[in-house]
Amino acid sequence: MFHNLTKWLMALALIAPTMQVVYAATPSSAACSPLLSHTFPRLQDEAPQNLCQYQGKVILVVNTASFCGFTSQYEGLEKLYAKYKDRGLLVLGFPSNDFGQQEPGSNKEIADFCKNTYDVKFPMFAKSVVSGNNPNPLFKMLIAKTGTTPKWNFYKYLIDRNGNVVDSFGSMTKPSSSSISSEIEKLLGEKI
Repeated sequence: MFHNLTKWLMALALIAPTMQVVYAATPSSAACSPLLSHTFPRLQDEAPQNLCQYQGKVILVVNTASFCGFTSQYEGLEKLYAKYKDRGLLVLGFPSNDFGQQEPGSNKEIADFCKNTYDVKFPMFAKSVVSGNNPNPLFKMLIAKTGTTPKWNFYKYLIDRNGNVVDSFGSMTKPSSSSISSEIEKLLGEKI
């Protein structure tokens, strides 16, 4: 067995430089926007997810909560995602207990609620802090770049295909709002 392992390692050493050249030439190795250069645990199983995988998409980032007057916006967010996902829109949900303690559950409880109540299919991440003195790194950058912090649950930030924040929308702005959809339409039509 040791002999086979040695032969395998020698063969790998011979092809490794070639593999590196091929990897460096692939489009997926393009530089990631600093805004997306963060890793967060996925809500359903807490598997780490690097946001760089979404580079080139138009992204609507939303802080969510299960027990809020705006919770029904999950339905609108899912409709928006379904309508535009094939053209390059991605909705990213970040549950947070920052406002009114309206997201007290565990990640599993939140995931079950999102699936069972609204059949959420867009990516959701583990519960985190999105405001105050220590927001998660993505929200810290979103706040710095826009000069606006989430005022409540279901605050929305819109990011273009190049990873730049282009707008933010308050909780009162529904996902079905023409102000959101017209901006998304415009961004989806732009080239990277």
